[in-house]
Amino acid sequence: MLSEKLTEALNNQMNNEFAAAHEYMAMAAYCEYKSYDGFANFYIQQAKEERVHGMKLYDYLNDRGVHAQFKEIPAPDNKFNSILDTFKAGLKQEKDVTRSFYEISDIANGEKEYATLSFIRWFLDEQVEEEAVFEKHIDYIERIKDDNNALFIYERELLKRNFNEE
Repeated sequence: MLSEKLTEALNNQMNNEFAAAHEYMAMAAYCEYKSYDGFANFYIQQAKEERVHGMKLYDYLNDRGVHAQFKEIPAPDNKFNSILDTFKAGLKQEKDVTRSFYEISDIANGEKEYATLSFIRWFLDEQVEEEAVFEKHIDYIERIKDDNNALFIYERELLKRNFNEE
């Protein structure tokens, strides 16, 4: 049985994943409003991925005989100044998620909860990829600057992204 402290941390992270999906949908809505369909698609796919992550935590809690508890999801920021702004907000969010998984790992390690450590490892590896993706997009968008043709081509590439659950 998982400790109360570890259960709370896992439940909080499950809720964080669903909140992240909500935040990515707000970013998608901004992009759609600004007629950036490719960037909107990127965030819609991100939201799908975050919901899958939330469900992985939900399933793990249930598999361990723990009640997965849903909490209120705070309203996301709906005001962005630019596409670059959305990616910087996304990177901050991913870094916060990484820190949260480190905290869960620390708790599990301290409690010698090896099954949870094994489970969390997948998320830690995933976070390396997530942060790198956002850093890459930030670099590209900063490099493009005001080149609308390059931005258009880049956006068309993002329209092709389609999240498929592994």
